[in-house]
This record gives sequence, C-alpha cells and structure tokens, in this order.
Amino acid sequence: MTEHETGPVTEQDGARQHTGGNGTLGSAPQDDGAQVKTGKENSGVPEAGIPELVIISGMSGAGRSTAAKCLEDLGWFVVDNLPPALIPTMVELGARSQGNVARIAVVVDVRGRRFFDNLRESLADLDARGVTRRTVFLESSDEALVRRFESVRRPHPLQGDGRIVDGIAAERELLRELRGDADLVIDTSSLNVHELRAKMDAQFAGEEEPELRATVMSFGFKYGLPVDADLVVDMRFLPNPHWVPELRPYTGLNEEVASYVFNQPGAKEFLDRYAEMLRLVAAGYRREGKRYVTIAVGCTGGKHRSVAMSEKLAARLAAEGVETVVVHRDMGRE
Repeated sequence: MTEHETGPVTEQDGARQHTGGNGTLGSAPQDDGAQVKTGKENSGVPEAGIPELVIISGMSGAGRSTAAKCLEDLGWFVVDNLPPALIPTMVELGARSQGNVARIAVVVDVRGRRFFDNLRESLADLDARGVTRRTVFLESSDEALVRRFESVRRPHPLQGDGRIVDGIAAERELLRELRGDADLVIDTSSLNVHELRAKMDAQFAGEEEPELRATVMSFGFKYGLPVDADLVVDMRFLPNPHWVPELRPYTGLNEEVASYVFNQPGAKEFLDRYAEMLRLVAAGYRREGKRYVTIAVGCTGGKHRSVAMSEKLAARLAAEGVETVVVHRDMGRE
C-alpha cells in the first residue's frame, strides 16, 4: 500500500438528479464486536440528537486517510486533524443540526501532537454526554511503514533530525495507550488500498451494499472528450437529427427528437445491452471500493442523440436504485 503524505494512495453544468433507492445496478488483528461506550448522564445535549462518533487514529503511513475517505463515501461527516479538545464541540454542533449530521468521523494523529494530551479528557467528556463512539486504530509493521515513507520521499512527522525508524518508535510510544483502548485495530502491513476499504466497509456499511453514484454526461465529440469520464460510448452510429430540418432546432430533450432517435435500428437494442453491461461493471466497481462513476455519452455536437440516450440511460440506472445525475455538457453550445 503506497502513501501520499502519511496515508495510502486513494485513489456542472445543467445537472439534474435521478434519485434511486439503495438497490443494485443490475490478516488484520481486530475486535469484531466494537464496544459501545456510554456515560451515565447527559451534559445539556438532547440524547435523541447526539450523532454517532468514530475516532480514526493510528500510525502515520498506516492508512488513516484511506479509512477516513471510506467513511466519507459511506455518508459520514469527516473532519481531518481536529484538535482533540474540540471533539465535544463538534459533536454538540452535530446534535444541533436537526439530524443533518448523524454520523461524525474525526481523524486524530500526531500532526496535532500539541493537543494530543487533551484526548483523554475529551473522551471522558463524550462518555458523560452519552455519545456512542468507536475508536479505529490503523496499525502497520515498522518495515512496511519505512517502505511507504521512502516511496514518497517524505520524512516521518516525529523523526526530527533522526531516521524514519526513530520517528516510528516515538509515535508508537505516544499512541500506545490509545491503541490499547481502541475498539477496532486494523493491521495494514499486507493490505492494499482496496482491501483496507473492504475492511472498513465490513465494519461500517451495515447490511446494505455500499451505494454507487453515477453521473451520465452527454457531450459533443467536436468539443473534446470529458476528462473525468470513466466510460465513454459513441452515438454516432445512429442517424443525426441535425439533418432533419424540422428537428434541427430542438435538442434530445424534445419528445419528437427522442422518438426519432429511438426509432432508428439498433438504438433500443443498444440501450438494453449497455444497461445490462453496466450491471456487471457496477458490481466490480463496488468490489474494488469505487463509489462514483461518470458515464460519457457522445455524438457529434452533444445536442440530439447523446442527450436523448443519456436521459434514457439515467432513467434506467435510477430504476435500478442508483443515485444518478444527468449533465448535458454541450447542449446549447452551438
């Protein structure tokens, strides 16, 4: 597992949303039963509104950034490098959000070492408030950590004028007590990014499969390919409504234009088969921890064929339970 900074590599115009449900498209030491720690009294925050809290900590280079990103993709409100003394304040703000912030994840690490001594006091405060919290500790072997720091050519945050191994040793000592109190310890020594995400999903995604979000974008090839496209399909195999005088002024959102497009040989068959292919691809994306996909649908100018096909494809995805946004990048550009 390779790292940016001290964590592993992690991997519009005219947008409209098709909202689906939660349906489908088409050796780490750990405590399997996380302990729920609650206090005996409530310090001024209504109990019903107290958000769930996860504290992410661990060794620099062990994967905190990836773990945090995974929770963010699962719908958690994530705050990186928050001073421990401010954690109760963050929870209180979440409790006042009227349910808009129901789950908070806070990344605490030695980058905030000046505040780290306040962590025990903050945790005691949270217990007194009756906050349901879990602590996730990311662990890794010295050998793996050294490899990762050397691969990105960055110093360990605690090594000072010494070696990387000196910084690792100092950090282990500083975090020893927190590791002992952690509800979940994940050893990432032999894990890649996808395997770490899978472990986080197993702990926090619940019984439902992690949601996949899709953007379906129509575009014109003459204006260039979308740079953020994961999948690209070409509608120029269909006759162009541009050459039908009565249809030329309109776009693929027009019912007559859409009817013309889908009455052409191969149009409906393409929609059916491509939607079936996306079910297969989506299952693989979920296994690999991918949460977002952009599907680019192109024609010559991005006005007729690609717009009509994008609308139909987005409706299919939404019917399958995928949260889908439609973007017509080049419509109206002429």
